[in-house]
Amino acid sequence: MIKLLVYALLLVILIVSVRASIKGLRNLPTYVGWLGRTWFVSFRVICAAILVFLITPILVIIPLSFNAEPYFTYPMPGFSLRWYEDFFVGEKSEVWHLAIKNSVIIAIFATLLATFLGTVAAVGLSNSRLPFKTFLMGFLISPMIVPLVITAVGMKFFYTTVGITPNQLSAISENLHLVPIILAHAALGTPFVVITVTATLVSFDHSLTRAAASLGADGVRTFFKVTVPLVMPGMISGALFAFITSFDEVVIVLFLAGAPEYTIPRQMFSGIREQISPTILAVATILVVLSILLLTTLEMLRRRNERMRGMTPQ
Repeated sequence: MIKLLVYALLLVILIVSVRASIKGLRNLPTYVGWLGRTWFVSFRVICAAILVFLITPILVIIPLSFNAEPYFTYPMPGFSLRWYEDFFVGEKSEVWHLAIKNSVIIAIFATLLATFLGTVAAVGLSNSRLPFKTFLMGFLISPMIVPLVITAVGMKFFYTTVGITPNQLSAISENLHLVPIILAHAALGTPFVVITVTATLVSFDHSLTRAAASLGADGVRTFFKVTVPLVMPGMISGALFAFITSFDEVVIVLFLAGAPEYTIPRQMFSGIREQISPTILAVATILVVLSILLLTTLEMLRRRNERMRGMTPQ
């Protein structure tokens, strides 16, 4: 039954893409020949096939999280919420609750720090008179390019050298053990904020800041009263990307975190290695739903930003 539902959903995606492509043919200019029209339809079908390839694992994981038995096989003998119950109120729920707490704290503070640093950097890069602008831009977005393993090894070596590992900070105060991971995740999220805010600043009218200065506002007041409200959509978009990056990151946590600093992805990785349980599938399903909600919010903000800039009709 589950297989039929999955196949039916995949078939619906392909049919919808073909119908949308055929409908789009009516809007093509008359001078487009048969070759161009064929490519118009083929390109959209190929994109739909890639989408199907990417979402198929998700479509398999979600039904398995409702399996009544602790097996990862089809057909399922029955449906049950026992794995969600195990996640929320089960015997090992405290471990998951600690992982949720760590993930939320790390993601929130890393997002705030990344948003602040990325916004300030983007505003500085928008200045056409800034020297070495290309080099600085490449340096700021380098965490997106460098493999995470290399970044994690470098951060572990650096933190160990300067003495700010989670264990060393825990000896000073129990509230400081997450600081190294927060700083590391902020470094990963900053490039997303830089890119989104820089894209927002493309249409920024710098005469507004000059007008504010002519009326007596200093640089700080101008930044918070003029610049920030105008680049707020880009800041929020970058912050959402930074939050998702921090919430789903596992490689750096593998190198830096101990058991008290386990996040949800780290706990899932540990559960897969030590004891395979469908509870992990329930957690994965919750994370998928959370990601969909965040991406939906991001798309709504993007469209709102375009309407505010006059790029799309009201």
